[in-house]
Amino acid sequence: QVQLVESGGGLVQPGGSLRLSCAASGIIFKIYALGWYRQAPGKQRELVASITTGVRPTYADSVKGRFTISRDNANNTVYLRMNSLKPEDTAVYYCNAQLFPRNYWGQGTQVTVSS
Repeated sequence: QVQLVESGGGLVQPGGSLRLSCAASGIIFKIYALGWYRQAPGKQRELVASITTGVRPTYADSVKGRFTISRDNANNTVYLRMNSLKPEDTAVYYCNAQLFPRNYWGQGTQVTVSS
């Protein structure tokens, strides 16, 4: 059974930082493309960052220079380091693992940026 479990969300003030983690089980982690998506109220889910082993990570323009995605293949975990957070970063953040045709999602973790 495949599981992706996110953690690390919470309430943070503008300008603050958070690190999200996603622990995976039930897949051969290192061969999957991993991504972080987010969905704000009333908006579509969007890709924030993605990483594939041996390939340079990609980022949405809105988070470039502030967010960093990384993966630890030895511990089946993917991270999203978020710095200089803004109110518009408020959303539920989802971890995703893809290896066509397989596509798996975590349950999501809430990130709220507010003073």
